[in-house]
Amino acid sequence: MTRQELIKQIFEKQSFLCVGLDTDLKKTPQHLLKQEDPIFAFNKAIIDATAPYCVAYKPNLAFYEAFGVKGMISFEKTIKYLKEHYPQHFIIADAKRGDIGNTSAMYARTFFEEYNVDSLTVAPYMGEDSVTPFLGYEGHWVILLALTSNKGSHDFQLTEDVQGERLFEKVLKTSQQWGNDENMMYVVGATQGKMFEDIRKVAPTHFLLVPGVGAQGGSLQEVCKYGMTKDCGLLVNSSRGIIYASIGEDFAEVAAQKAQELQQEMKAELQNIK
Repeated sequence: MTRQELIKQIFEKQSFLCVGLDTDLKKTPQHLLKQEDPIFAFNKAIIDATAPYCVAYKPNLAFYEAFGVKGMISFEKTIKYLKEHYPQHFIIADAKRGDIGNTSAMYARTFFEEYNVDSLTVAPYMGEDSVTPFLGYEGHWVILLALTSNKGSHDFQLTEDVQGERLFEKVLKTSQQWGNDENMMYVVGATQGKMFEDIRKVAPTHFLLVPGVGAQGGSLQEVCKYGMTKDCGLLVNSSRGIIYASIGEDFAEVAAQKAQELQQEMKAELQNIK
């Protein structure tokens, strides 16, 4: 998916919602456990219910790898279902890969050739040669971790060098020598609030993947106030707040309601773009 195709979807649907498919069988409705593949059954129901209100889906690999081969089969079936039935939706594999060059090249082959997802989250700590193998695939995106929503983000990401430049700022500046706003996004947690102003000073046009709205307490309005651009420039993810809003047999219906509520909030924010 190209940048322009993504922007078109956002403004046509009046939504920049990404639904996180963090599927945990300990939290899913118990009646689904009778299914041959309860993870896929849950994902399919969530996707069918929320597709009208979102532009992207983000399966988190940890929730599939935890179930071994069966979990990865469920992941693969989920990707195939999305590509067959909802090809206009942007697919993010949240795997946070990153290693020395030849290993990264194999990770890139896995996700961009074998699974053919649109994008992959990548950890930039090991530098250029750990990231550039992912950037060699036309039409696919790298989403670099920049300033995350977890408490521990302060341990390293906000540390300053002798010139007063914070580590996340160095990541943003340096990585723009490797890719551009047509093939690279950044992860910035919704809980960072006003810090989006600082992000936009360094990366004014790149799309930002924003987790942390909903269960983690991030404010959509604050994210939009400081982070939105004329092209929107945001993909705001909600996982638990949507997919586990109900653990009863009405789980998909309630998920749709929660997704629609967020979409309506996003519509109002998009209408503020001048």
